Amino acid sequence: MAPEAQAGRQPTPALIFDTFNAYQRTAALRAGIDLEVFAAIAEGKTTAKDIAERCGASERGTRILCDFLTIIGFLTKQGSNYGLTPDSSMFLDKHSPAYMGTMTEFILSSHVMDNFDYLTEAVKRGGTAGQTKSLEPDHPMWVKFARAMQPMMAMPSQLLAKLADPNADKRLKILDIAAGHGLYGIAFAEHNPQAEVTALDWPNVLEVAKENAQAAGVADRYQTKPGSAFDVDYGTGYDIILLTNFLHHFDKETCETLLRKVHAALADGGRAVTLEFVPNDDRVTPPQAAAFSMMMLGVTPSGDAYTFVELEQMFRHAGFSRSELHELPPTIQRVIISQK
Repeated sequence: MAPEAQAGRQPTPALIFDTFNAYQRTAALRAGIDLEVFAAIAEGKTTAKDIAERCGASERGTRILCDFLTIIGFLTKQGSNYGLTPDSSMFLDKHSPAYMGTMTEFILSSHVMDNFDYLTEAVKRGGTAGQTKSLEPDHPMWVKFARAMQPMMAMPSQLLAKLADPNADKRLKILDIAAGHGLYGIAFAEHNPQAEVTALDWPNVLEVAKENAQAAGVADRYQTKPGSAFDVDYGTGYDIILLTNFLHHFDKETCETLLRKVHAALADGGRAVTLEFVPNDDRVTPPQAAAFSMMMLGVTPSGDAYTFVELEQMFRHAGFSRSELHELPPTIQRVIISQK
C-alpha cells in the first residue's frame, strides 16, 4: 500500500501477514499450472468435482486450491462454479498460443529461487550471496531459460521488430547479443525478408536458437557466433545490434565496456536496440520494472534495473549520439533505441 493510502488509517498487520505468507501464492499458481486447472476450466470443467476428475486430484484439495486462486485474482467464482479471468485465459490456459506456464521451469527453478535464501547477506554485500554463478560460461540454467521463457518473449519480440523496422523494406544486417531462444532476431527475419541475423550466445544456448530459426523458416538467413559477448569478435557493418534483457546483469562500467564494442561494430547510422526493465526516476514505479532490481540483487554480483537517464548516460559515454525511450505496450518492458 502506498504511503499516502496508509495516511490517516488505523495501523493493521494485514500487509505483513500477507507478505509473510506470499510464498503460498507462488506455490498455488505453480500447482494450478502443474495440475492444468486453468486448461480444465477452459474445457468447461467448472466445479471442484469436475476439475478434480480432469486433473487427477482430490475434490477437497481442488476446492481449496481454486478458492485460493480466486482470492489472489487468477480465477472467478459464481456459486460453486469457477471461471478464468481474462489474464488467466490468455496466459495460463495450456490451449492458448500465449501460454506462459513453462516460465515456472526457470523463474521458480533452484538456480533462481535458492539465491533468495541468502538475501540478507546479499543486501549486506550489494550483490548475490547465493551458490548459483549464473554468469559463468555455459551455465546450464541459460538453456533452461531459453526454452522456458519463450512464451513470454513471443509477443514483445514481434512488437520490437515492428517498432525498430516499421517499413521492413531495406536490407538489414543484425547482430543479436545474448540471443538465448533467438526469438528477437528471428522476429526481425520474419518481419523483413531482407534481414540477415547473427546470434551470439554460449554454444549450448545457440542450439535452442537454431531450432527456433529452423521452425520459423528463416534458417537460411540466420547465423551464429558462439562465445562470450565480451570476448567474441563481432565483426562490423551491422545496421542493428539487439541488446534484449542483457545489460541488467552488469554494473554500469561493465555495460559501458560492452557498449563501446557495440558502437564499433555498427555501420555509420546504425542503431543499438535495447529491451529492458526500465523504472522511472523514482525507482519505485512502474512496480514490475522497478521491482526487477530485487531480482538482480538476488542473482547477480552487480546487476540492476537501470533508469532511462542511467542507460542514456551509458550509451553516450560509449560514443552514441542520442538515445530515445519507447514504450512497448502491453508488455512491462521499455525499448531504448540508440543512434551511432
